[in-house]
Amino acid sequence: MTTHRVRDRMSREPVTVPPYTSLTAVASCMRDSDVGCVFVTSDDDELHGLVTDRDIAVRITAEGTLAGLATALQACSGDLVTVTPDMSVCDAADLMSAHSVRRIPVVEERRLVGVLTLGDIADTPHAQEVLIALSRTEANH
Repeated sequence: MTTHRVRDRMSREPVTVPPYTSLTAVASCMRDSDVGCVFVTSDDDELHGLVTDRDIAVRITAEGTLAGLATALQACSGDLVTVTPDMSVCDAADLMSAHSVRRIPVVEERRLVGVLTLGDIADTPHAQEVLIALSRTEANH
């Protein structure tokens, strides 16, 4: 049986924005790229965090802050669980399940090199485990 590595399944071109991008521009980037999240990175691709469409709605808009005045860095989730390209897909899926996340950044030497999503592993037995963990988390919210 072949062990699949994260590098074999990951999306290699995650959508990124600089830390001080306005959330209006972040939302436009999401719309134009047809994605629900963007990664916040510095010029050298160092990962600072992740902004989802939900972060914009819940962390910023619901608090009454204008999206044009807030930045990606203010809205992002900064304490991210990450994987490396050489990690097994099984181990990455275990982390996704344990942390109830649909996507996990792939980092090499502190640089963002990709993203592994639930869709990337949908045809593996591990996807079901992640879905169960996500459904438990969503049921509690």
